[in-house]
Amino acid sequence: MKNINQEKAQKLTEKHTQLPNSHSHVIKDLVWFSLVATFFKLLLIPAYHSTDFEVHRNWLALTHTLPLSQWYTDETSPWTLDYPPFFAYFERFLALFASLVDPTITDLYNGLNYKAPSVIIFQRLSVIASDTILIYSVYKLTKNMELKKRFLIWILVVWSPALFIVDHVHFQYNGFLLGILLISLGALQKGNDLIGGFVFAVLLCFKHLFAVAGPVYFVYLFRHYCRGGILRGFGKLVTMGTVVVGVFMAAYGPFAYHGQIQEVLRRMFPFGRGLCHAYWAPNFWVFYILSDKVLASVLSKIGFHIQPPTASFTGGLVGDSSPFAILPTITPSVTFAIVLLAISPCLVKAWRNPDPKMIVRQVAYAYTCGFLFGWHVHEKASLHFLIPLAVIAVESIEDARHYFILSIVSVYSLFPLLYEAQEYPMKVTLLLLHVALMWFGFSESGSISKNGGLVNRWIEKMYLVGFVVVEAWGQFLHPLVFGDRLPFLPLMMISFYCALGMMYSWIWQLRCIIRSP
Repeated sequence: MKNINQEKAQKLTEKHTQLPNSHSHVIKDLVWFSLVATFFKLLLIPAYHSTDFEVHRNWLALTHTLPLSQWYTDETSPWTLDYPPFFAYFERFLALFASLVDPTITDLYNGLNYKAPSVIIFQRLSVIASDTILIYSVYKLTKNMELKKRFLIWILVVWSPALFIVDHVHFQYNGFLLGILLISLGALQKGNDLIGGFVFAVLLCFKHLFAVAGPVYFVYLFRHYCRGGILRGFGKLVTMGTVVVGVFMAAYGPFAYHGQIQEVLRRMFPFGRGLCHAYWAPNFWVFYILSDKVLASVLSKIGFHIQPPTASFTGGLVGDSSPFAILPTITPSVTFAIVLLAISPCLVKAWRNPDPKMIVRQVAYAYTCGFLFGWHVHEKASLHFLIPLAVIAVESIEDARHYFILSIVSVYSLFPLLYEAQEYPMKVTLLLLHVALMWFGFSESGSISKNGGLVNRWIEKMYLVGFVVVEAWGQFLHPLVFGDRLPFLPLMMISFYCALGMMYSWIWQLRCIIRSP
């Protein structure tokens, strides 16, 4: 008996001594992955950047120069602050260092459209540094996974070409925000509901567009966390409510004190911007707008007098995108109702069976609904579901096949963001390298090879070949056929074609939600 106890004690000791070592190996491997990514991010510092670069520079300047009570009312620059308070505090934190690097960066008046090397390097490095949160979230999610799955998720997230294009070329801070989302989802997966709810509340105070998944979080936490009888459940509900309210008080309290809440909300929810941010954002409204144009054209040719709409679809931006020529005008309340209706099957499942194993899938589905049917959707919002779905892409053959196609669609839909000729080889190389890494990583699973490979349906194969046709038309054939005429036709084709893939993904995810226990 004594020997048996000694053996058990020895095994327990070995387990505890080996665990830190295994985690240390995970950290070392992830650091290597991150350093490779950082190397390429540094190479992108001189690359093209969008007007978002000046947007964030201006936010550095106004949060550094003005008192808090004027942050959401200042109009010195057209790029006014329209993110929630925690992001404003984040910009204020960065401004402390920016002012030391180059005081002009944080000069509200003399720094307008400032493009010195100092500001470019500082802002690029700030995005790279903030990605540390994304890397930490990936570590927390994958540290106990088997090696192949862990490496594949790192490839899909840490080396995501979508994040490279949007954050490190076009310029934004999506990486660390998605890291916060993954931390929240990881906590929910492990049953740490209070932490998961707290972190999600923090995320909403950084970027309110993540609120699309709010109904899923509410139903899931209410059913999973607030259980155990009426009294105990009510106590947990009060606890969760206190935590969430506390986060929002920390964010919005100072602005409420200065009587600025109305100004903050007005900036955060600019419904006057119109249905679409850019007409080629690949969502449901592409089909709606095109249908309106086709119907108007057909009816005009057969003798009906059709009043042309005031907003120009071929002008690149839809603006108010109303009135439509034939179809009913879409308002924010209509899009809200459609998004909520689309999410409802997920809410029913979360109510009936709040399963931690399903929460990532359900949240990703909610963001897909918001992307497809939401108001004034940015094309970059596909990241909100692309990155979470990477975490579950390793769970089954079908998940891998779905993610392979969705990832190609999402990355290709971002190509128009980088429209300058010198960036063309880079974005094509990023996509092709990503496809090769996914193909190799997913195909390493013997079960995929035995079941027809990653792309086993003829319609999927034809759809993927279609990307080559669309790209060849935009780059080579369109200039030969039309010259300088119809300049937005290639972008319209990208929008329409990628929207088909997005709708396919939405239907696939909906089917998974409905079929889940």
